[in-house]
Formats: sequence, C-alpha cells, structure tokens
Amino acid sequence: MSDNNVDLQVLRHSTSHIMAQAVQNLFPNAKLAIGPAIENGFYYDFDIEGHTLTHEDLEKIEAEMKKLVKQDLRFEKYVIPDVEKQIAEFKSQGEIYKAELLEEHKNDNPTLYLTKDRDGNVVFNDLCAGPHLENTRKIKAFKLLKVAGAYWRGNEKNKMLQRVYATAFLTKEDLEEHLRILEEAQKRDHRKLGTQLDLFSVREEIGGGLVLWHPNLYAVREEIENYWRTEHRKRGYVIVQTPQLAKSKLWELSGHIDHYKENMFFIQKESDEDEQYIVKPMNCPFHILIYQSQRHSYRSLPLRMAELGTVYRREKSGALSGLTRVQGFTQDDAHVFCTPEQLVDEINAIIDFVSDTMKIFDMEFEVELSTRPESYVGDIKNWELAEAGLKEAMDKRGMKYEINEGDGAFYGPKIDFKVKDALGRTWQCATIQLDFNLPERFDIKYQDKDGQMKTPVMLHRVIFGSMERFHGILIEHYAGAFPTWLAPTQVCIVPIAERHNEHASKLYKKLRELGLRVQLDDRSESMNYKIREALQDKKIPYVVVMGDKEIEANTVALRARGRGNIGVFAVEEFICALEQEIKTKGKDIVPSKQ
Repeated sequence: MSDNNVDLQVLRHSTSHIMAQAVQNLFPNAKLAIGPAIENGFYYDFDIEGHTLTHEDLEKIEAEMKKLVKQDLRFEKYVIPDVEKQIAEFKSQGEIYKAELLEEHKNDNPTLYLTKDRDGNVVFNDLCAGPHLENTRKIKAFKLLKVAGAYWRGNEKNKMLQRVYATAFLTKEDLEEHLRILEEAQKRDHRKLGTQLDLFSVREEIGGGLVLWHPNLYAVREEIENYWRTEHRKRGYVIVQTPQLAKSKLWELSGHIDHYKENMFFIQKESDEDEQYIVKPMNCPFHILIYQSQRHSYRSLPLRMAELGTVYRREKSGALSGLTRVQGFTQDDAHVFCTPEQLVDEINAIIDFVSDTMKIFDMEFEVELSTRPESYVGDIKNWELAEAGLKEAMDKRGMKYEINEGDGAFYGPKIDFKVKDALGRTWQCATIQLDFNLPERFDIKYQDKDGQMKTPVMLHRVIFGSMERFHGILIEHYAGAFPTWLAPTQVCIVPIAERHNEHASKLYKKLRELGLRVQLDDRSESMNYKIREALQDKKIPYVVVMGDKEIEANTVALRARGRGNIGVFAVEEFICALEQEIKTKGKDIVPSKQ
C-alpha cells in the first residue's frame, strides 16, 4: 500500500495504539479504555490513578511515540482463542475496561492487535477490531492536542477518565496546515469573541445553556430575523406564535412523552389534582392544532406555517458549549402541509430558500439524504414515495448528495444541509424532514378533488436551525468582523479635538435617525487610539474622522476595517454609499478614494 493510498482513519487509529503504548511506557499504572479515530483525528481514554496529565506530559508522550515509531514496529491481528482466559488475564493486569469490553463482545470473534518489534517479540497489545497499518513506518506526522475529562461510556455515574485528543496526517505539510486551521479556529472561538466583543453571556445564576443576548449580538439577530420574516412572506408562508408550555396531554398525543421524555422540562405539580404542564421542546404540535382550526381542501394547500419558536430541551451539563450547544433556543421553524402531488415542488422551494440564504453569508453547503431506519412508523409505501420524492427534487436540480442509509428519523426521511464556514468546517443547519407520524396521530385531513378526506403530507423545515447555534457559527465564520449590514455598530464617529464634538454630534444624530447603528467616541483619548480600538478591537466596519477641514467642507475622512484610510467623502455621498452597502448586504461597496 503506497502512502497515497493509506486510509486516514486507519492511520489515525493505528497512531492511537502507539499513543496508548507510549502512555503505559511512561505511566505503567495507566489503564486503557478506548481509542477510536474521529473526524480530523483520534483520542484515547486513560485511567491514571493519582496523576493528572499536563501539557508537559503530552510533550513527553509525543516524544515517546516518536521513539516507538522509529523502531519499525509491526501491527498483527490476533484472534483470541480462549475469551474467558483473556478476560481473567485483563482483570489480573488491572485492565478493567478492556475486560468489560471483551465480556460484552465475547461472542463476536474478538481480536487483539499485537505490536511486535523487529525480532517478532510482542511489546504491546490492545483489544481492537482493527483494521491497522502493517507497521509504524507510515506514521510520519502526528500531534497531541489537549486533555479533557470523559466519563467511561459517556455515563456521568461512571468514573471520570482522562481523554487525550490528537491528530495524524500522511505528511508534515498536511499536519502543519491542520494545526494552522486549529490555531485560527481558536482565535475565532465564539465564546472568546463573545466576551471580547460583548455579544452574549451564560450565567450560573440562570442555569447552563440559557443565553443572555447582549445588545451587540441582538442587533445581529434583529437583522437576521427581519430578513427571515420578509423572505418567508415573499415565499408564501404565514407567520404564527405559539405558547411556551402546554398540558402533558398534548405531548402524550404527539408521542413526545414516549420518545423524548428524558429531554423535556416538566413543571412541578403542587398537588395531584393539578394538571401536569411541560415546557415545549418542539413547535410541531402547536402548528398542527392551528391547521386543525379550519377545514382544508386541496385548493387551500400547500399551507406553509412558520414561527421563530423558542423551545427548551434538557442537556447534560458537560455537553453545553457557548451558543452552539444550549438548553433554550429559538428555531426558525416551519411546517408545510401539502398534497403528495405538491411534494417535489415544495422540497425544491425549500432548497431554493436554503441556497439563497446561505449565499448571503458566503457559505456553501453539502447535502445528505437519510433514509428509513429499522425502527420506523407508517406505511412502507409512503416511505418509498417520500424517499423517491426527495431524490427526485434533488436529481432535477443536479444536486450532489450523499445517502445516509437507515439514518432517517423514526417518523420520516430527511435532507440535512451542512454549511461550510470560512475555515472549511461543516455545521449542521438546515433540515427538511417528512413526517408520517404526527399527521396520523392528530388525524389531520384535507378534502381532495375526488371529495375524499385524505391525510396531508407534512414537512418539518428549518433554514438556520437554531438561532443561537447559527449566530455562534456566524461569529466564528466572520471572526467577529460582521459585514456592515449585520455589524452591531456600523459607523464610529471620531472627532479630532473637543471643539469638533458639537459638529460630530449632529452627524451622529443624523445617522441614528436614518436607522444606522452609530457610535460617537468623544472621549479624551488620542485619535489614533480610538481609531485602532474601533477598527481592530471592536471590529467596526467604518470610522468617520472629523476635524476643521471636514467641518468646513462638509466632508468626512473615512477609515475602513481591513482597508485603512480610504479617502475623504462628502457627507451625503458617504451616507448614500453606506445605505446601498447595507441594502444589498454587500461587502466594501463604499469605494476607496486613495
């Protein structure tokens, strides 16, 4: 196998074995758990009694791995002949995690992977199904990244282990590029920028995963919501609002209590006579009730119903992260009720909506079709028709998509859109899901052309997914430097001296009355400091500088973020160009005169 044909997952999994071997060489009391390859790397979980791994330890482990790789060790598959004997051996060695895993898989023809030196001596073994590289010669570029806590089997009732994250690539050049992207990603981390730019916070007094939107980020959200409402009305949607909670009877009818109970928040009853209420985890049942409030015929379909609906879903505290993993969030939710004949056109219209929206943010996307799982509800013929309809809609457009066999929701197949940000990372955002479950549970109908009462096709659909998560993605996508139409502050006015404050204040009021988000910085700091702070630290798109010359000529000296000094503009000329840039959601439309 040539280096070019080495499978990255196999390379990384093999490297994880070398890491485990290195850790046990340096820390003989370390017990091994699991070490799988993951997207962009691998990890290994260790139980090291009495020692917490440090950054310095990672450097030592990495050095030990390099020594092992140079020994030209060979990986060899070994089918365990006597499983019970091997379990006993693991237990005698203190390898309780290996013993537990082997006990679980003892009827699956379990295997060890032996690591042998050049003389054929076994120097290490690991319980593993493989596959692996033939030897360590192809392990040329790897890096240990960080240590994190991880409960054994992800269960918080189990012991906390130490998880070492790492990565490996075929070449040093590929590794260096990946590390560069990781470094850039750290700079763009929305949690770090959230504090730096005063965008949002999460407070212990409120609870984990419940976000406080500060004025700066809410200004961004307001612009996106304005776009959302305008576009939905253009595309034939009606916009609704539904309650934050409902009686448990509704969630019993919808099936959420049967399938989703562990993720729901229940309101404590004061007595047995009180009705149980649940904070809504989904908007769907409410939209169905609105559908039910009127009689429908084929002529009134499709009915497209949308809501910026806030929902609450219980998450483990360790899974919460900034804006991207929360417990309370707003979905840009919509449900389309249509006839089977309308299905393909409706799917195409949603794909158009996703495509048009992501272009605004300069984001491309990948598409994945998830098909019928083993455990599903509804008629198999409906599933086949639905999957065929989704494929037909995408095939007609010439869209490239991956098929994820058996990964659909239990109630219907789905299309997932994974957007790519400025660093090429993919994020799950938009989704189109067909649902055969809720229409039947709620017994919703429409009268067809033949006079028969029939069940409509129901589509669940989001464009952004979660407003919280999408804003976290946007912060990282733009590195906090939002385009002018979204920027929390679009213009900062800097008077050169105190005598220029009055004229600067008049311009400030004028821009504010025009609906622009503007700041007047009349502090007694130096002009250069205020300009640098506005453009670099606060990432404001434009700084207007006003002095004697500008006041006399009714002009402004303009600095632009990332472009520096772009010249002197007549006030009205600047305002016109700025408004055009905002209206078109364009970039750097205000021209340079330098």
